[in-house]
Amino acid sequence: MKSVDYYFAVVSPWSYLGHDRFVALAARHGATVGVKPVDLSKIFPVSGGLPLAKRAPQRQAYRLVELARWRDFLGIPLNLQPKFGSTGGDLAARWILAAAEAGPAPALRLAGAIMRARWAEERDTADEATLGAIATVLGQDGSALAARAASPEIQARYEACTQEAIDRQLFGVPTYVCRDEPFWGQDRLDFLDRKLAE
Repeated sequence: MKSVDYYFAVVSPWSYLGHDRFVALAARHGATVGVKPVDLSKIFPVSGGLPLAKRAPQRQAYRLVELARWRDFLGIPLNLQPKFGSTGGDLAARWILAAAEAGPAPALRLAGAIMRARWAEERDTADEATLGAIATVLGQDGSALAARAASPEIQARYEACTQEAIDRQLFGVPTYVCRDEPFWGQDRLDFLDRKLAE
């Protein structure tokens, strides 16, 4: 059975830009997906990365150029500097992991909708009411997800996904791991496609 471990963060516009394409690619190959949202604030310090606000000005400026380039190339709506772009992703990650208890498909649908809300719809995805509204539109039980997301088990799973990424020497998102080979970045999906075709 083909499988891909999918490490991502809703606070990453690159995760958003690659998400729907990755989900479609995995489905095309019949691959199962390990849904693994991670905490970048714990990955960056041990891998040489810096949070956006601490990066050099020229790196921050080029990031916006590159995001616009990919947005336009892919035809995907994206606000380069979203209204709620400074909010965290921990709560959303826990909701996604709660949804994953019903299988990868509901979790991937929720993750995609949350990232669209953040990066294209100017919605606050660090707000529980917003997450509940997103879940409801998808036909998911927002109240049940909220309760489960607040559990120690889901928090432990989130921490485990993050530690797993660190242990696998990953340093950024999205990273797709297929048969222990990492593919970092939504611009590496073509290589992942070829790997899954082997």
